[in-house]
Amino acid sequence: MNGSQKISRKNFLKTSALAVAAAMGSGVDVLAKPAKSIGIQLYTLRDLLPKDLEGTLKKVAEIGYKEVELFGYSDGKFFGKTPAQFGALLKSLGLTAPSGHYTTGNTMPKMKGTLTNDWKRAVDDAAALGQKYMVCAYLFPEERKLDDYKRHIELFNKSAETCKAAGIQFAYHNHDFEFKKVDGMLPYDMILKGTDPKLVKMELDLYWASFAEQDPVALFKKHPGRFPLWHIKDMAKTPKREFSEVGLGSINFQRIFDAKKTAGMTHYFVEQDVCQRPPLESIAISYRNLSKLSV
Repeated sequence: MNGSQKISRKNFLKTSALAVAAAMGSGVDVLAKPAKSIGIQLYTLRDLLPKDLEGTLKKVAEIGYKEVELFGYSDGKFFGKTPAQFGALLKSLGLTAPSGHYTTGNTMPKMKGTLTNDWKRAVDDAAALGQKYMVCAYLFPEERKLDDYKRHIELFNKSAETCKAAGIQFAYHNHDFEFKKVDGMLPYDMILKGTDPKLVKMELDLYWASFAEQDPVALFKKHPGRFPLWHIKDMAKTPKREFSEVGLGSINFQRIFDAKKTAGMTHYFVEQDVCQRPPLESIAISYRNLSKLSV
């Protein structure tokens, strides 16, 4: 649903809440299943997963999500489970994990499963789980000097070679800081131009790109086929432009989805860095509104 379409907030939230309550209470998926696989970045549910991993994933599936994007892999484990254990759990719920988030490891050198520490094992475990993408999720503030970006480009290309050997595509996920000049250079342009376009793709966070006053469609046209993954979250119509559920903000998602072929999009994941209401309610709202789009 695009930002120009009107939504009756009261009626919509009432309907969404009833649907979620029914699904969670009965264990039956009462929401319509679209003919497309809508994904969820599990970071949105980071406070719930440690308390009840299986129960939370079950509710995700009951809402209607079919794909999950992972985070937090460390030392051979996904949420404390081996690839075989976690894969079996996902399969039992009708979920798949086509993508996962990782960090460079530069700020946490002892953490295993990063681009700089035990990366080959991380790639092997991702392949065992059936992941098709491994994404560098974030660069910490102390990793954002001009020379840092030059090293990142080299690291991304090298890490992507390891991924390619396992049949996995490497990608980079943006926030807004990549669109702020560093010593006269735009980091996002540096990454796009400095990395091998076949080895390193981009996961475009539509909110953060829009927050940085970038037009996603213009980026697609400038770098066609480079954006197979998207993060979907809306921008509130307020001065602070905070995170919002899909369909309740200002981003025209239909216009962006209409350019999916130019982008080369294969998967998209709902994500909300901060939720203004209970996370499961938030992702149910986004799911229902995404289901109405022509994707």
